[in-house]
Amino acid sequence: MAKYILKRVLHAIFSVIVVIGIVMLLIYSLLNRDQIFATDPNFIKVSANAKTVYKYETWEQFGYLDYVNYTEWLAELVNKGELGADQRSTMAKLGRTADKDTDEVSEYVKRFTEYYQGKGYEVIRLDTIMAGKSVAKGGQAQLFATKDKPLFNRLVNYFGGIFHIDKVSDVKDYEGERGLSFTLHDPLYGGEKFSPAIIGSGTNHKYLLYCDDKFPFVHQNLFSLNLGVSYSVSKGNEIWETITRSQGSYVQSMVTYPTNLTEMSADDLHSATYVAGSRDGNKLNADRFTDDYTSVKLFRSGLSRMGYSFVIGILSVLMTYLIGVPMAIWMAQKKDKAVDKIGSVYVVFITAMPSLAYIFLVKSIGGQLGLPTTFDVDKFRWAMILLPMVSLALRPIGGMMRWLRRYMVDQQYADYVKFARSNGLSEREIFSRHVLKNAAIPIVHGIPGSILFSLTGALITERVYVVPGVGGVFINAINAYDNGVIVGVALWYAVFSVTASLLGDILMSVVDPRISFTSKAR
Repeated sequence: MAKYILKRVLHAIFSVIVVIGIVMLLIYSLLNRDQIFATDPNFIKVSANAKTVYKYETWEQFGYLDYVNYTEWLAELVNKGELGADQRSTMAKLGRTADKDTDEVSEYVKRFTEYYQGKGYEVIRLDTIMAGKSVAKGGQAQLFATKDKPLFNRLVNYFGGIFHIDKVSDVKDYEGERGLSFTLHDPLYGGEKFSPAIIGSGTNHKYLLYCDDKFPFVHQNLFSLNLGVSYSVSKGNEIWETITRSQGSYVQSMVTYPTNLTEMSADDLHSATYVAGSRDGNKLNADRFTDDYTSVKLFRSGLSRMGYSFVIGILSVLMTYLIGVPMAIWMAQKKDKAVDKIGSVYVVFITAMPSLAYIFLVKSIGGQLGLPTTFDVDKFRWAMILLPMVSLALRPIGGMMRWLRRYMVDQQYADYVKFARSNGLSEREIFSRHVLKNAAIPIVHGIPGSILFSLTGALITERVYVVPGVGGVFINAINAYDNGVIVGVALWYAVFSVTASLLGDILMSVVDPRISFTSKAR
């Protein structure tokens, strides 16, 4: 079995890489990259050469290409000591056309061109655009180099940096001794109660591992997933942070800072990250912190996007099995009777009806009954979950009724059932001990997927009920051409898909001892 699992894991990793490769190929190579400017309010504010430069800078930000401006290259030369700061301002003054450059500027333009062309870049020069006798708005001469990122390099860089472990060498400009320390009494609690923690110096996070009285009681900042950065949906934030951070209004409590200052605050001191020089000239930070680990998250009243998606999703899964399984058994036992016919009508109706239609139908009926039809994070009530949960469960319930009933009916005519009847077993015993057990084997395969996909959110349902879940992030990313989020969420879905398939196979082998993962002949 171990050999089979290893083989499946390797196949799963390969499948995920292929899927993300296809997604990247589609996004970055096959789709028109100009579409990202359709909803960009800043794009219409620039003109002439400035608009071209803005496009390339934005394409670089969205991950389409590498872009280097001539002035940026000159700044690198200054940092390397190859060019003085005064010389840089002189060398940056391009002529209106290439033949109008001074000899010194021409020399550096030539060096820039030869250097980046040698690295496979395309060097583009935009001559000055005139409006009469003066330079047009945004018409200044521009020189830059650009190169599309190869798909293979993009994949290698993406998967190579997807896992990050916070190390003592991560903060480059950290001043002081680097290292890790372990304590059984967290200083944030005054060192009085038992609260183990691992504290870092030179790491991005000060607290790498800590314990408190909030579920799951043991928390870590040591390990993180780098799914990419959002440029539109949650501008400037990491995708993993976007889907896992809490939402809602701030929750204040009495906080004692490292300087022993105590006040009401929503600061989560265990989330502190390093910001160089953050106390210099900043009295608020200087009064509260003894080092530059001053950037903290805030406690909020609501769950994360993943949290809301999971709660609604897992409750709908429970509803599916609690209703779908008994109904399927009842229909199979009463084959061609009234119960079976009514259940079949429901199955046909829910299968044929577009999901958007019955979701709005449930929303309308729920609204008439006084149930909340939209989500409000700041005024959360459990009743808000009811309609999204029902909407998510209706179609899976129909599928469960359809397939489990079919498997059970098929099993009733199997030879082993006839043999059991001939031995005098009652219909009840045959159903419970043989028919149901064998018919449930294909259904069992879908249990891990149902649970795991509760974390991915529901695209349509979350949109209709304004649920702040993961599904809404994906839709917003597609609408905004936020490529980083699209790739990150696609990876999220792909990993869960292959994991669910593997866990389903293992679970089937547990339920049915006839299934073997070995290749040995029997």
